[in-house]
Amino acid sequence: MTVVAREESATTLLIRAQEAYDGVAGDPRRYAPLAADLVAEARRAADQEALVVALRAVAWAARARRHNGQALRLLDEAIRLARRAGMSQRLTELLVTRAATVLELGRVAAAVRDLDRAAIGGGRPAPEIEFMRAVLLHNLGRLEPAATAYRRVLADPSASLDNQGSAANNLALVAAAQGRFDESLRYLTRADQLAATVGPSLYAFAAHNRGLVLAQSGRLAEGLAELDRSTQLFAQTDVPLGEYYMEHADVLTELRLLPEARELARRAVAELDAQGVLLLAAEARLTLAQTVMLTGDARAARAAATEAEALFRRQRRTAWAARASVLVAQAALADGTADVDLLRRASRAAGVLDRSGMPSVAAAAHLTAGELAERLGRPSIAQRCFGAAHDRSRQGPVLVRVRGRLAAARAERLAGRDDAVLRHCRAGLADLARHRAALGSTELRALASGHGVQLGRLGFETLLRTGSALRVLGWMERTRAAALLTVEPPAPDDLQDEFTELRLVQAELAEARRGTGEEPVELRTQQAAVEARIRRSMWRRAGPGGDPAPCCSPGELRRRLDGRALASFATVDGELVAVVMHGPRSSLVGLGPADAVRSECDSLLFALRRLTRPGRAATAAAARAGAEYGLRRLTDLLLRPLDLPADAPLVVVPDARTYRVPWSALHAGPVCVAPSAALWARTRVSEPGGAGHVVLVAGPRLPGAVAEVAAVRALYDRPTVLAAEAATVAATTEALAGAGLAHLACHGRLRSDNPTFSALELADGLLTVHELDRRSIAPARVVLAACDSAADVTYAGDELLGFVSALLARGTAGIVASMIAVGDLESVGLMAQLHHGLLAGRSMAEALHAARATLDPADPLQCVNWCAFAAYGGG
Repeated sequence: MTVVAREESATTLLIRAQEAYDGVAGDPRRYAPLAADLVAEARRAADQEALVVALRAVAWAARARRHNGQALRLLDEAIRLARRAGMSQRLTELLVTRAATVLELGRVAAAVRDLDRAAIGGGRPAPEIEFMRAVLLHNLGRLEPAATAYRRVLADPSASLDNQGSAANNLALVAAAQGRFDESLRYLTRADQLAATVGPSLYAFAAHNRGLVLAQSGRLAEGLAELDRSTQLFAQTDVPLGEYYMEHADVLTELRLLPEARELARRAVAELDAQGVLLLAAEARLTLAQTVMLTGDARAARAAATEAEALFRRQRRTAWAARASVLVAQAALADGTADVDLLRRASRAAGVLDRSGMPSVAAAAHLTAGELAERLGRPSIAQRCFGAAHDRSRQGPVLVRVRGRLAAARAERLAGRDDAVLRHCRAGLADLARHRAALGSTELRALASGHGVQLGRLGFETLLRTGSALRVLGWMERTRAAALLTVEPPAPDDLQDEFTELRLVQAELAEARRGTGEEPVELRTQQAAVEARIRRSMWRRAGPGGDPAPCCSPGELRRRLDGRALASFATVDGELVAVVMHGPRSSLVGLGPADAVRSECDSLLFALRRLTRPGRAATAAAARAGAEYGLRRLTDLLLRPLDLPADAPLVVVPDARTYRVPWSALHAGPVCVAPSAALWARTRVSEPGGAGHVVLVAGPRLPGAVAEVAAVRALYDRPTVLAAEAATVAATTEALAGAGLAHLACHGRLRSDNPTFSALELADGLLTVHELDRRSIAPARVVLAACDSAADVTYAGDELLGFVSALLARGTAGIVASMIAVGDLESVGLMAQLHHGLLAGRSMAEALHAARATLDPADPLQCVNWCAFAAYGGG
């Protein structure tokens, strides 16, 4: 009886050890402690087989936590025991597990040896051996044979549920890399079904991969939401997040959220390096190189890509090394060090990627090779490479197609076929517009325009050669401030708690600044965390979709101008040009180097800021003389060559180089500024008059604001007035909804790092651009009598983000705002005169022009107000 009892006990222990291993595969957090207890129990019972299985379970749990050194030590002990006891089946299992572990450490040859030893005996390989060979092939970039093996595992009823679920998960990644996104999502549905039996780890990885696939297919809002869900699922496991950081950084890079992507990529490199997971650490370096490259640091990008390439070659990962080689070539293009050897390397890399079965990656490689060949004066090679890039991109997701159109356009330019160049540029920009419309965040739409900069420049250069002012103007409109023409409905009010928390943190920061002059690190960290939650919530929203809004035709634009002149500016190859439309006349005018304009503008704004600060009379006189000189120079550079009547009402559409120019101070007639002619024309549709109530708000810590609001209040019948403690965020936003005219005399805070959190200071906190946009608040007319309230931040593609752009996009017809800090007491008279003009039925531009005429530019402070305020929009 004793012998039987011992046998039953041993059998039970082995079963429990096997259950622990099966559990660890799906839920390491729950089963790892059980497995560790079983190791101790098996040692006490001298049960060698149970000990071997329990050691494997603990090793697998250690591997899941990226403790691969510990996992190897446990596996080596188990392998010695299994060999000594002649446990052939257990030895096979252990060798497969060790192969997975050493592969993560980047030791590909050792992984191959373990798999070869595991397969000794001939015949059809066991499902777990076949699965591990598929993983190995997948990481080497051999997608087709990997997919074949995964499919066999998925169809094999003898395969473990963990292997089947992981095979479905990995098949999804292969299908996505080959551009078959619907198939990929079907595999992920299968992985989800299996995860119900396997455990939370598989759920988390399936959700993570679904987020990646959705993002890669162009469904970025859905992808981000799924990635956020996977973060919550990973929190239920012991799986470290280095791989998650890396792949999430790839998604953020496609969204051009580059600071966030770079930070995640750096965290991924640091974490994976610390864990010794060299297989993934090499990939993380490549991701980091890509993000750094897009931020303009070609030298750092080249260093990271070169390091990644060396790691990939040591790991025998030819396809991955080819990807790194392409990025090295891109960096060389950017820093001007491209040579023939790099062209050969890029061409070879493109061929490798073609054979690997990843068309989107291959398309990028061929595009880079073409750019290198064109730069090095090899047009026939360049045309061939560009053609290959376009061909590989045809069935890819939208952003891949956009880059493919760029390749095709560049090939046609080399062939001298301008009409074909423009056809491809238009098609690429139309694809980009549809991509942009699918995004529910103004921030993301503005950033997305960066994907079309090269297409826009290529089309612009092509049309400049025609000399047609109207065709050039049409192209400017196609590529300018396009994000502001797509406006989604108001967002659900599900962020109220976050905005309330943000205001509380901001209030504590303000109090700390007043008390000590410093901001506590913990409060800054808390503010950043809340802002990140708000931004991510906005990113996850789907956009309205649909085709882009049609551009305003030249005839329609002339009709709406109604005698006004239009001057639209653009920079190409460092040279500034303008298209002028006035009455029946249209002309294209070259204006010289754009850097000269930027330099003069910076000097002028510096002089104006200096005039707002007290100091010696001599210093003020020098600043005044500097301001006068800057105004003369900018007038000579920008307006005099346009040959416009001195008093003609003028609509200015600046580009990024000229947005900060104080246009009202350069022209004798009324001036209004707009991000694009199309947006200006839209503001002329709804002629704002007396509709809607009047709201007057005086913010805190501005003595002049109270006087200003009092002066304006006397002009209106029963306006809504909010001042002192009554001027809260909640009261202000409620009053602004549906207002016909709003006057906001508040401190403004520009956030150049994140313009969607630029804000107006109210009694209980800050009213941010985010909150206005989310609530769809857009009074018909707005006076922003606040410092820097017009200082929107410019982005690639001549996009803007800030108070002015957000209000215009939402439907505000006319805005008056200042682009620099102005004295609140000194602006009272100007603001009162402005409202007199509005009450007389004038547009914002006309009313501001008349109000400025009451100032004395010879007085330093009045000179600042005379220059600083501008009218935006046509209302």
